[in-house]
Amino acid sequence: MSDFMMPTPEFQQTFVENAITVTRRQMLVAIRNKAFIRVRGFMVIVIALLYGSLFYQLEPTNVQVTMGVLFQSLFFLGLGQYAQVPGYCSIRAIFYKQRRANYIRTSAYVLACSASQIPWALGETIVFGSLVYWMCGFVATVASFLLYELLIFQTLMAFAAWYFFMAAVTPDMHIAKPVSMMSIFTFVAFAGFVIPKNQIPDYFIWIYWMDPIAWCLRAVAVSQYQSTAFDVCEYAGVNYCTQYEMKMGEYFLSLYDVPSSENWVWIGIVALFAIYAAFMVLGWAVLEYKRYESPEHVTMTDDNTESMAQEGYLLATTPTSGRKTPAMGAQTDETVILNVKAATKKFEPVVIAFQDLWYSVPDPHDPKESLTLLKGISGYAMPGSITALMGSTGAGKTTLMDVIAGRKTGGTIQGKITLNGYEASDLAIRRCTGYCEQMDIHSDASTIREALVFSAFLRQDSSVPDSQKYDSVEECLELLDLQSVADEIVPSRRPASIVPG
Repeated sequence: MSDFMMPTPEFQQTFVENAITVTRRQMLVAIRNKAFIRVRGFMVIVIALLYGSLFYQLEPTNVQVTMGVLFQSLFFLGLGQYAQVPGYCSIRAIFYKQRRANYIRTSAYVLACSASQIPWALGETIVFGSLVYWMCGFVATVASFLLYELLIFQTLMAFAAWYFFMAAVTPDMHIAKPVSMMSIFTFVAFAGFVIPKNQIPDYFIWIYWMDPIAWCLRAVAVSQYQSTAFDVCEYAGVNYCTQYEMKMGEYFLSLYDVPSSENWVWIGIVALFAIYAAFMVLGWAVLEYKRYESPEHVTMTDDNTESMAQEGYLLATTPTSGRKTPAMGAQTDETVILNVKAATKKFEPVVIAFQDLWYSVPDPHDPKESLTLLKGISGYAMPGSITALMGSTGAGKTTLMDVIAGRKTGGTIQGKITLNGYEASDLAIRRCTGYCEQMDIHSDASTIREALVFSAFLRQDSSVPDSQKYDSVEECLELLDLQSVADEIVPSRRPASIVPG
């Protein structure tokens, strides 16, 4: 039979199609964040003008200032990529959901996230690099300028890949942000400027060789000081070959233990590309094989809730709401009175009653005999209230609920079940009630709101307007106090992670 069946592919799109689709989505997400683009663009221009004006046409013999400008520029650009960490963390849950459903490949997602950063990194490189390079008076040749632009672009992409890896490898944003900030300071400390290479301890020298700032700083410094303008013995009245037995550019590079061979420029380009690729591969490996999908459970005691009420914590809002609720007890400067109509319920409250319920099943040892599990049970449940059904293990609580909900398909049921005084059919019970069993049957590929919407559209008749179905969903969320987590993924990764209590 298998010879005549077409195998189902793991992914419906090829890798190229998948990568293009996800890249378009990531680009659209990035473009929609107009506030971030404006603020980042403003900061890049202002800082570039600030550096250019402070160090306008600097003197190349002042190597400390020259290296400092190059180093500070790389530090600013690398630190700017840190703002991507919260975004990477926030979309990670969406990636987990879509990856479980085989919508996208991990490799395509990683490639798309990287490709979506190229336009912004290129824009920052052109604007920031051009202003700083020409205002500070670096070597005025096209080749040196293009090398400078290429190297800082590679450094930007390497830091974007590093922060992507940090967001993937840490459990949540609260850990990713401080760890990422600590890492950038580590890169700064071991870049060869704050601590020269010859003063870095041997057991930390590996950080120097994997530091993108170090590779870029070294390559740019060599391209500047090994240019024809500085590759001379005599400069500004000083004969460096006579005094130091080195040419002018080689001497100033030696002060920071920077090699003078021009090969280090091309080695730096290759090394930065390799570092970028390594960080992206690490991010792919973590997303593919190590996922933080388990929900966080927080236990709130009465003391905690009382203290929060007394201290006036800001109440959380759902992602679909643009309103913010002021802290309890807080006073506002302005008072606005709005004429808001009272919400009306879109459905009739229902009273469930059951009278003289009996339930028996055949005896497994003697099929001619029967075992009576429920004997003359009567009761009711009012709308707008919670009714607790209590009893010891094996007393028949679950059996009674199954009988009322119409879940028992075998055995004999006797008695009467009514809804608002009318005898209930199986269809009426399914339409008017919801039954949560002691097992997790929710899909962990949907949010809590999506699960309720799906149920509402299946349970309610097609004659009911969609607006009323959505209203019933919102009322359920309000009654169950689930508004703050309505757009979270259903936490059902482990068996029975949602159990009725």
